Amino acid sequence: MTAEALARPAQSHGQLVPVTVHFDDLDALGLLHNARYPVLVERAWTALWAERGLVFEGDWVAAGDFCNAVKELRITYDAPVNRPGAYAVHLWLDRLGTTGLTYGFRFCSADGGTTYAHGTRVLVRLDPATLRPAPWSEMFRTLGRELLRTQD
Repeated sequence: MTAEALARPAQSHGQLVPVTVHFDDLDALGLLHNARYPVLVERAWTALWAERGLVFEGDWVAAGDFCNAVKELRITYDAPVNRPGAYAVHLWLDRLGTTGLTYGFRFCSADGGTTYAHGTRVLVRLDPATLRPAPWSEMFRTLGRELLRTQD
């Protein structure tokens, strides 16, 4: 276990979202496969936005703020997850720009006390007709501001 995986204080920003690691998420060595972390983070974001009334139903034109693309993904694996069960993803926004945002995440124990992986992801909001950058809606910006991490 690395220093990052040691116990951490309660979150002062963002939201802790429960996720479940299933047996088939583990690799041949019995560890959570590295490619599953981003999938579980994405599922946590989907749940968080759904709680706030934002749901993507598959229509890119009607998708609004869900019409976006990943520009960058960075992840550091701090300690192995070696069993299925209840975990959590701590989510927050580091930056909310006009057409892009950067969010931070920690894949952690269900209580948020132990970090197994952490990282950032940069998203760009797209116009569905041109696939060029487009501004976030005011509703999204309002909801996003609630998740912004303040500089401590």
